[in-house]
Amino acid sequence: MIAIGAGIAALACIGAGIGIGIATSKATEAVARQPEADAKITKLLLLGGALAEATAIYGFVIAVLIILFLGQ
Repeated sequence: MIAIGAGIAALACIGAGIGIGIATSKATEAVARQPEADAKITKLLLLGGALAEATAIYGFVIAVLIILFLGQ
């Protein structure tokens, strides 16, 4: 039962991966349409990627905490 809870918490990693992929594709399209805005687009892409990765890390930490503290 604990493994199911940890697995559900780890699903945040899948969402983050999908989100970063979509953001990267949209940033690539934006640079292709407006090459002069490359610096702004890159800055926003990195910020969004960092926020998405933070979500994945939170999900991973929750999964580990579930296994460690509820698995006893």
